[in-house]
Amino acid sequence: MSAKSQHNNVLLAILGFTTVVVVVGIIGFFAFSHEKENIQGQVEVSEYRVSSKVPGRILEIRVKEGDYVKVGDTLAILDAPEVRAKMEQAQSAENAAAAQEEMARNGARQEQIQGAYQVWQQAKAGLDIAQKSYQRVQRLFDEGVMSAQKRDEAFANYKAMEAQAKAAESQYNMARNGARREEKQAAQALVGRAKGAVQEVTSYINETVQIAQMEGEVSNIYPKVGELVGTGSPIMTISIMSDLWGTFNVREDQLGGLAVGKTFNAYVPAFNKTIPMKVYYMKDQGSYAVWKATKANGQYDLRTFEVKARPTQPLEGLRPGMSLVIQD
Repeated sequence: MSAKSQHNNVLLAILGFTTVVVVVGIIGFFAFSHEKENIQGQVEVSEYRVSSKVPGRILEIRVKEGDYVKVGDTLAILDAPEVRAKMEQAQSAENAAAAQEEMARNGARQEQIQGAYQVWQQAKAGLDIAQKSYQRVQRLFDEGVMSAQKRDEAFANYKAMEAQAKAAESQYNMARNGARREEKQAAQALVGRAKGAVQEVTSYINETVQIAQMEGEVSNIYPKVGELVGTGSPIMTISIMSDLWGTFNVREDQLGGLAVGKTFNAYVPAFNKTIPMKVYYMKDQGSYAVWKATKANGQYDLRTFEVKARPTQPLEGLRPGMSLVIQD
């Protein structure tokens, strides 16, 4: 074999060895390197449900899904005839209590005072007659002419007329002097109670007109016009679009850089943009969200944490449900 052939064989051997080393290195790199993992979450939003304190039938729904409402905008109107009936009852009770309070404050009318005086005078006249009759019967009894039974009957009639006269005098004095302080206070308390009942029913009537308590977007409307809704049943849901955040379920070995207060970048596929976000909440998801080890040696269970973060700057068009991706 010539020197030139030997030289070529050596070169081929070196080249073959080098090729094997490179191939093995590439295979090892892909075999032992960790695959790039993405953490995916989604955009969420604060919501509140519109509901009524009173049951009723939907008369009008003045918004539709997707509408943006401001504080004070009318959302829906309910018909509640039972509440209107309670209002009439409460107003009648208030009027009656006010009349009673006025009568206690002003006292009896002059005609009532005069009538009470006349009743008293009649009772006094009856008492005078009964007293004289009893005295006459008593003398006859002392003389042995009248029986004891007749004497007792005259005495009983005298005492009855005496009690009647005292009662008539008391009624006259009450009419003349007016109601006592306690009676006036009781009448005032009845008025206050009646007014409170009217205010309570008024608050229920106000509940038949549902207005927006916060600015936001109508995301869901549940009943249709004409349907009945119960107390506390949701009528619609308002999304507060100014309060958006992202929620991620993160395995604990991927929590690096996601501590509360830390800032990271999240990719928004909907806009092909990356936005900065700041972590404000982290909580263990519990035993139901544990990554169990598949081998007994060298592995361990991993828990999942719920991580919430808010964008540090607004992104126009960002909406609930859109995906967010944290890339390693």
